[in-house]
Amino acid sequence: MKKIILLGILLVFPFFYSQELKAQNFLKRYINRLINDTTDASKPQFLIYPTVAYSPETNLEIGFNSLFIYYAKRDTTNRLSEVNGFTFFTLENQYGVWFDHALYSDQDNWFFLGRIRLQSFPLLYHGIGSDSPKEYLARVDANQILIKERVLRKLRKNLFLGLEMDFQKLSKVNFVPNNENGLIDLPRGSEGSTNLGLGLGLVYDNRHNVLNVRDGFFTELAFLHYSPMISAFGFNSILSDTRIYQPIGKHNVFAAQLLGQFNGGDVPFNQLSLMGGESMMRGYYTGRYRDKNQIAAQAEFRFLPIPLGFTNRIGAAVFGSVATVSERVGDLNLNNLIWSGGVGLRVLLFKKKDIYTRLDYAFNAEKSGFYIMIGEAF
Repeated sequence: MKKIILLGILLVFPFFYSQELKAQNFLKRYINRLINDTTDASKPQFLIYPTVAYSPETNLEIGFNSLFIYYAKRDTTNRLSEVNGFTFFTLENQYGVWFDHALYSDQDNWFFLGRIRLQSFPLLYHGIGSDSPKEYLARVDANQILIKERVLRKLRKNLFLGLEMDFQKLSKVNFVPNNENGLIDLPRGSEGSTNLGLGLGLVYDNRHNVLNVRDGFFTELAFLHYSPMISAFGFNSILSDTRIYQPIGKHNVFAAQLLGQFNGGDVPFNQLSLMGGESMMRGYYTGRYRDKNQIAAQAEFRFLPIPLGFTNRIGAAVFGSVATVSERVGDLNLNNLIWSGGVGLRVLLFKKKDIYTRLDYAFNAEKSGFYIMIGEAF
């Protein structure tokens, strides 16, 4: 019997050993391809890597970040298109799948810009308004589907006009009050809702690489109407988003963004203007402050890369942002601004396409946050 077992080990061991060698060789080739970026600049590229994060509302979070980039018809005079994916799960049995994309056709005749969010994820609800309390009123457990898409046609160089669509569904909603008596004034849409907004968008965009803009200008003005005939709530939304990018010297970039979101009508709590997130007002999670209207601004100075001498793959950034929310546009008070700031590390992934991974540490008057993402925040 021992001979049979020994023979089996001798027969199986080379198989597993060869598989281990293949895995090691694959990993070496993969890392070498990332570090040295030996591929043709016009060739599409795909990257995937694991991420680990922690927050009080999710506990330990494990995920995978992925990126697919390409030039239409492999022509590098076209703009760089990208699809950014992120999937995660937590020890609290929460999960999510995110996709963001900016796709340009040949000669920029068509521009597709959008995002998808499918997630079961807790929302910490602090109430509505800029004076909402620091301690959250309730934890909101819910399933969420968000699909926002713009289909834009070029009118002339860098100017696009087209249709915009926003679909949001919040289901299996459960408010868990954060107080002893278990009572809370539930906001509009607390039972869940399904809303579809349709409208028009006008975009001016001369960016060549949306993941790391060195010199450029982007502005969007959009109007969406959520009809009560096809939505649980009837309301209108106007979005204004303007971004400028100015090179400072050979490698450094100054970037700034001014964002305005204005809603009118019966707006559910999950579709109010939500302050915070991984892009604007970093350090606050999305929805820490919410109301019908919001104005936010941020500025960032990027060192891409830092002249260290021994490597040209490390960069850094410093950033700051301010914002305010209110029920009425006329009540937006610039003397009552909420602030956030931070610093970041940048690691060059694709040298030929000038794409970095960002690791941002953001802080504010209440808490701090840490973000690992592909591409710049805006």
